Amino acid sequence: MKKQRLLILFLSLLLAGVTVRAQPSNDAERLRISTERAALEAGFIRDDAACYQKFLVNNCLDEVRIKRRDAMADLRRQEISINDQERKARGAEQIQKTEDKASPEKQQEEADKRAEAMRDFDARMARDRQKNADRLKLEANEKSNLETAAAKAKGAQAKESGRTARQAAAAEELKKYNERLEKAKDRQARIAKDKASQANAPANPLPAPP
Repeated sequence: MKKQRLLILFLSLLLAGVTVRAQPSNDAERLRISTERAALEAGFIRDDAACYQKFLVNNCLDEVRIKRRDAMADLRRQEISINDQERKARGAEQIQKTEDKASPEKQQEEADKRAEAMRDFDARMARDRQKNADRLKLEANEKSNLETAAAKAKGAQAKESGRTARQAAAAEELKKYNERLEKAKDRQARIAKDKASQANAPANPLPAPP
């Protein structure tokens, strides 16, 4: 009885998890096989339970086991057949796709796609080259402007340095002129002083007659 309750619970869970959808015939066959397997398993469990009510329990169980094995093997063969059919169908589909790709129309279509992709690639490369050229030109212009500004600044600095040097030279010449002027004034002052001293000196007496 315990096995029967477990079987009922198992079947309830199995049937609750099965949703019937619109699928190809192979899916319908798999659903049929699963349902049939569950029903057979339930029957074999009942047969097992009935064997325990018989005198030759082991013989009865062996018979049920053989029936279960044969029935399940047959369902398994059906599943294998379905799987083989699907593999063949997928293989045929793949072959058809390969043949479609090999057809002149498909080849032309692929060639057109490649040509379009190549044109897009060339266009992108041309845009990239133009961008690089524009960037290099801009950088060259900026460098030229910087060099021109630096040259102007250097020229202005050189002019300023020349002006400063000329001013320093003029100041030095003025200093030397002032020094010469002072020396000339000092010399004239000494000469005038000497003359004044000579004018104020007493006259020498005349010599005595012989």
